[in-house]
Amino acid sequence: MTDIAIRAQALGKRYRIGVSRRGYLTLRDALSEGIAATLHTARALVRARPRAARTDNTIWALKDVTFEVARGEVVGIIGRNGSGKSTLLKVLSRITRPTTGSAEITGRVGSLLEVGTGFHPELTGRDNIYLNGAVLGMKRAEIARKFDEIVAFAEVDKFIDTPVKHYSSGMYLRLAFAVAAHLDTEILFVDEVLAVGDEAFQKKCLGKMGDVARAGRTVLFVSHNLQAVSALTRQALVLDGGQLIHAGETSAALERYRALWTVRGASEYTNPGSANGITRAKVIPSGPGQVHRAGEPLVFEFDLRLSHKLTSASFSFQVNDEEMRPIMHLWIEDAKQPWSKTGGARLRCHVPKSRLYMGRYSLTTYLSDRTTFELYEKLDGICAFEVVMDGTERGYEWKSGACTFLEDAEWSVY
Repeated sequence: MTDIAIRAQALGKRYRIGVSRRGYLTLRDALSEGIAATLHTARALVRARPRAARTDNTIWALKDVTFEVARGEVVGIIGRNGSGKSTLLKVLSRITRPTTGSAEITGRVGSLLEVGTGFHPELTGRDNIYLNGAVLGMKRAEIARKFDEIVAFAEVDKFIDTPVKHYSSGMYLRLAFAVAAHLDTEILFVDEVLAVGDEAFQKKCLGKMGDVARAGRTVLFVSHNLQAVSALTRQALVLDGGQLIHAGETSAALERYRALWTVRGASEYTNPGSANGITRAKVIPSGPGQVHRAGEPLVFEFDLRLSHKLTSASFSFQVNDEEMRPIMHLWIEDAKQPWSKTGGARLRCHVPKSRLYMGRYSLTTYLSDRTTFELYEKLDGICAFEVVMDGTERGYEWKSGACTFLEDAEWSVY
């Protein structure tokens, strides 16, 4: 038996865009449209006018993707939204045909690409377990041997004989994953569907996937959770714009993926015309572009231009999450470390060990009077940057929006 479980050769998938779906045409409609098209072509030839160039209304979701996965290997697939990750799994799962190229799969395949993939809403949970197993080529005795384990993992024992159309999305998800992970398939495809589960369930699923990997089954795992990809896989594929741009060790793949987020100038704000306020703000992260690794030093720089000396001046900034909720707040007061002289200064804030959780952040800045609370200038949503973790653990559990915390920081004035 070959040692290659999956071999993809020049895979491509093209979709038409901007064309509305229509119902079935009647014979009369089809004939009339055909005659109209013929007459249109004839008129164009008679008038000797070239026909307008056809608008390219297609898009390549995948293009010339070639790779191999060895038997028993766990491979991560990462990339930005719209890069072709889910399309690749659908092609490999035989859900959709490739436009070009081919894929050879050696072994029985189980897949979890959407919540309740392959479930029939009118059937009970019990019936769907057996139905899914049969579709995967399992014998009834094999499914029965795993049945109790599947139900226990999914935690739906009280509802196992209830039609799944009455299940919540969480129950649907738990049962769908349990079936895919516990039945004896040789190859398992898992999409980002795990992201919709609660935290406890995600940990449970990742633990099960670790067991699956150690059992020697071949796994393709699509996820935006770089921590999970790093923990579960040794090899990874990076897709961008439907093309495979990197295939190799996971650590190198993660670096290549981070480079995709590099947006020139994204972590810097400039306003040279400001007469009294911030003319420049910049985040200096530890990685390339605007990417920062959690736990490493993080630097913030601010250039101020002041038309006159401020009294009781205070400068502060917040780090906000993607929903503009303040996560971290740091400040410097002129009374303790003079900086608000006429003409301005450069302020540098050095955080020796940033504890920001993985995600995307921006800054809100405040230039104010700490005595009168007069606000001279406020800037929102500047200096976007991203934090990645790669297995780095925080010193405490963080929940989005739960708190605002203060980091240890060192301020310098230039």
